[in-house]
Amino acid sequence: MSAQPKLKLAEGAATAEGGAFLGVVSSVRGFVWHERLQADQRLVADAIAQRHGLPEILGRILAARGVGLDEVEVVLDPTIKALMPDPSTLQDMDAAAARLADAVVKKQRVAIFGDYDVDGACSSALMQRFLEHHGVPTRIYIPDRIFEGYGPNPAAIEQLVTDGARLIVTVDCGTTSFAPLQVARDRGADVVVIDHHQADEALPPATAVVNPNRQDCLSGLGHLCAAGVVFMVLVATQRALRDRGHYTGATVPVSLLDLLDLVALATVADVVPLQGLNRAFVTQGLKVMRQRRNTGLKALFDVAGLDAAPRPYHLGFILGPRINAGGRIGDAALGARLLASEDATEAAKIAALLDKLNRERKEIETQMLEEAVAEAERLLDADPELPVLVLGSPRWHKGVVGLVASRLTERFRRPSCVISWEEEKGSEGQGTGSLRSIAGVDIGAAVRSAMAAGLLVKGGGHAMAAGLTVTRDSFERLTSYLHERLRTQAASVRQSAALDIDGALMPAAANEALIELLERAGPYGQGNPQPRFAFPSHRVRFAKVVGEAHVRCLLEAADGSRLDAIAFRAAGQPLGELLLSAGGMPLHVSGQLRKDTWGGKNRIELQIDDAADPRRQG
Repeated sequence: MSAQPKLKLAEGAATAEGGAFLGVVSSVRGFVWHERLQADQRLVADAIAQRHGLPEILGRILAARGVGLDEVEVVLDPTIKALMPDPSTLQDMDAAAARLADAVVKKQRVAIFGDYDVDGACSSALMQRFLEHHGVPTRIYIPDRIFEGYGPNPAAIEQLVTDGARLIVTVDCGTTSFAPLQVARDRGADVVVIDHHQADEALPPATAVVNPNRQDCLSGLGHLCAAGVVFMVLVATQRALRDRGHYTGATVPVSLLDLLDLVALATVADVVPLQGLNRAFVTQGLKVMRQRRNTGLKALFDVAGLDAAPRPYHLGFILGPRINAGGRIGDAALGARLLASEDATEAAKIAALLDKLNRERKEIETQMLEEAVAEAERLLDADPELPVLVLGSPRWHKGVVGLVASRLTERFRRPSCVISWEEEKGSEGQGTGSLRSIAGVDIGAAVRSAMAAGLLVKGGGHAMAAGLTVTRDSFERLTSYLHERLRTQAASVRQSAALDIDGALMPAAANEALIELLERAGPYGQGNPQPRFAFPSHRVRFAKVVGEAHVRCLLEAADGSRLDAIAFRAAGQPLGELLLSAGGMPLHVSGQLRKDTWGGKNRIELQIDDAADPRRQG
């Protein structure tokens, strides 16, 4: 690597404690810019750099993300061995492992009931691959999003038992499925629940409920996605089989480490915090993924034209949406079938179909978003202080409401609930909705509270994402309830909205050496944010709209050095309008650096996420 890059602060970028970075108190997106590295972390940053022989910039990046002096080595080299605790720290783990080991020894038929998203597909494929390598007959069942909804339902469970399942394993679902799991018990089938969704005190009837978010689980692993929990169950099951003397010789039928590519994909796609064990799952899983051993993933790489070494970005924005497309607008089982397949011909056909469905999903999303934005703007014109956007339409596709809710939350910086209503004729007038939130507003707790208040048919989720089913008769009461419950939280978060900046750079410093250095502190994502840099008083040149409403431009420093830049989905929004109308005037611009490969050539570009006019600050 070339000479170590330094974090080059432009003149006036360093701010007094509590001051705005570069003096930006109101960006075009309404943010105050703050230096991410707090005053009390600066000594830690220096100590990290000195003790571990690291460049100053890497010390600052690590310290600003809460990494302590003694944690640096495991953060820079996260391994499963160093970060995964004994699986038995999870409640019910030993019971789950024992029951799965019984199924392996007795070769009992196992049904795997999964969710229709990426985490559910990866979890289902993990379990099936493990069991089938042990000679256990299995079947994956993924419910139809439109007709069955989320999680086990009595009719499906009844059919699985009728078809011969002696054990049903639910993955990424099942924690709140009391009635369906009672059906299994009544029919003489055992159930093992492996989940990560938030749970109430009461648990469904099952042999084991392995869920780090059940209230009596003290494992501290509530940040895992379902596939991460499944991986730990498989580790415990393999140990149980070994203790029983099931394995002969030194080898086992499948290396669990070879399945980490699926755990990595689920961890990134489910947007769980990339901290602790999750960092190891993604770091080590990406190494496995680069070898392209999984037949289904290889086919998906090929259809997406991805020939570079995969990074978290590819998992979240290239692979994930294609796997999700089946559950959103096609056959919900396609993703799990692809990831579990060993047949290259079958995998290629499924991958091509998922790619086609993903293109169709984009078209549907574009139309829905246009309508939803217009409705949201109408609501905000009537009440600019609305704490949450709640809107719905019978024209909207049930499988895409979550994506539209995400876009509304991103655009209007407040929680959003988007509902797809059934046609009133011939139905009970119900709607299926997805909610997305902003940091600091717990939408999952609000949905569970609304459920307890009798306002919902069904509901649950996390702090940042949730789902619900509501009747038309309850819609207005639900809307009022969410407004009242979230008003204080949402107002507080919006008033204190800040954008964290890791430093100010000039284009010359944005090179491959810097990118390689920053990657050492990765993988980045939820809980370990991608470094964000500001480029102060840079002129915006050659701005134009490209592709799907993106704005591409060139940033030019006073010394004439330049940097390619792009603002995704910015056209028609304040950020895009500012860039397009800058006319060569200097702007403060912030964003994340990335290495882009185009036409076989590498280039560094800035992914712009905010900008500010220096003349309008203070």
